[in-house]
Amino acid sequence: MLVPLALVLSYTVFQRGRFGGIVYEFTTSNFARLFDPLYLGVVGNSLKIAALTTLIALLIGYPTAYLIAQLPRKWKTVALVAIVLPFWTNFIIRVYAWIILLSGPGLINSGLKALGLGPFELLYNEGAIVTGLLYSYLPLMVLPLYATIEKLDPQLREASANLGASAFTTFRKVTLPLTVSGVLTGCLFVFVPSFGNFVIPELLGGSKSLMVGNLIRNQFLAARDWPFGSTLTLALVAVLIVLLIAQAWAARRA
Repeated sequence: MLVPLALVLSYTVFQRGRFGGIVYEFTTSNFARLFDPLYLGVVGNSLKIAALTTLIALLIGYPTAYLIAQLPRKWKTVALVAIVLPFWTNFIIRVYAWIILLSGPGLINSGLKALGLGPFELLYNEGAIVTGLLYSYLPLMVLPLYATIEKLDPQLREASANLGASAFTTFRKVTLPLTVSGVLTGCLFVFVPSFGNFVIPELLGGSKSLMVGNLIRNQFLAARDWPFGSTLTLALVAVLIVLLIAQAWAARRA
């Protein structure tokens, strides 16, 4: 990990050659380019998509994890296997499956058309990207939440109910505060890969939605501007480190 990171860090202060490659002449222009409105817009769009994906994953993952934790022991295993089952299939194959589902003549549009509600443009937009990211990383939200909820002492909730608290009050004042660490971990596990992903935006978003992962990939493989690609990579790593520190601090506070 350290050697590639050191190479990326070293490339940020050099220049791009006329036909690609590295010109070992010191410059700070790569960092100045980070603040170009074009690139800031891509980063902002990536943050928006990753945050939306994380929020939806939390809204779906928390009740799913809670329900799994309430199941009998033998059914818990079945439910957890069902959660991780998609990971047994190749990632690219799963993404291409969504292309088939979301395309114009796909299964979803065909069903909507039969109901007189379609067809809609479900592919090659931000909605398709969020759908693909959510499908791919939802298990990473459910599993840490389940592990946290499973450890809760049920007598705490029983005591809350015996003291007259409603189910919602018990959840708000007992269950949720005691599972904040799982919420933070799950959000981090979903947000980080969603923010840097480039395969799903490339296949499901087309050319209409550019994310920071695609921008970095293009700098290295298309524009052959390794110094600026390295600078973007370093900025992405810095953002993720800040998120990790924030998550660790919030977990300790919780």
